Amino acid sequence: MSAAEIDGFADRIREHRGGMISAWIGIPDATLANHLAQESFDTIVLDMQHGMWDMPSAANAVAQVRLAGKPALARIPVGDFASASRLLDAGASGIIAPMINSAEDAQAFVKATKYPPLGERSWGPSLALNHTGLSADDYLKNANALTVAIAMIETRAALEAIDGILGVTGIDGIFIGPSDLSIALSNGDQVAPNAAEIDSAMQHAVSRCRAHGKFACAFAGDGERAGELLKFGFDLVIAGAETAQLRSGARRAINAARRIASA
Repeated sequence: MSAAEIDGFADRIREHRGGMISAWIGIPDATLANHLAQESFDTIVLDMQHGMWDMPSAANAVAQVRLAGKPALARIPVGDFASASRLLDAGASGIIAPMINSAEDAQAFVKATKYPPLGERSWGPSLALNHTGLSADDYLKNANALTVAIAMIETRAALEAIDGILGVTGIDGIFIGPSDLSIALSNGDQVAPNAAEIDSAMQHAVSRCRAHGKFACAFAGDGERAGELLKFGFDLVIAGAETAQLRSGARRAINAARRIASA
C-alpha cells in the first residue's frame, strides 16, 4: 500500500466505508506490530495507556506498521496531549484519547492534535513528512484532514455529555471503552463489557455519532464480539488484544499436539 493509501485511512473511516477491524498491541515491540500488520487488519492500535510503550518504541512501531502498508493509531495515556502531537509528528494516522468526559476535555484534545484554525498543534512533523512524502506546506494544509482525533467514551459523565463532545469541531469520532463503561454504569460492581446495558449504551452512541456526522469505534474482547459490534453499526472495532490472541493461539497449538499424541 502506498503512502497516499495509508493516509487515506482518515477519509475511509469518516465516510463509513464498511466495518474496519483493528489489532490492539500493548507489548512494546515494533517487530510484533509489523507481524500483525501483515494480517488483514485495517489498522493497528498501539495502546500507550495500559500497554508498556514509550515514545521511541511507539515511533518505531508506527514506522514498522506503515512499512507493512497499514495506518497506525495510538491510544495515549490519560490527559497526555503532549504525546498526542508527538505521535502525529511520528506519522500516526490518529490518536485515541481516554477519559474524555466533557466538551471542555474534547476541546483540549483538539488543541493538541489539530493545526490552526481548529487547534494549536505545534510544528515539528519531520517523521510524518518522511512517511507521507508531502512538502511542509502541503502537510500543514492537509494534516487536519489526514489524521483523526478520537475521543473515548467510557464513563457515565462522558455518556451524558456525548452530544457536546461530538459537537466539538475537530473531534472526528468516538471510541467506546466497554469495560470502563460497565464499571461506571454499575457504580463499580462489575466488569461486564458484554452486558445488555452496555449494548444499549453502545447503540445509543452509534446513533448520536450518525446524528453528528461522526464515526464510532469500540473495543471488543474477541472476533465474535467484534462482529456483533460491526452489526451495531460501528465503523471500527478491535478484535481482541494481542496478549489474548497470543495465548489463545498457544493454547490451540498445545491442545492440538496433546490430542494427536494421545490418539
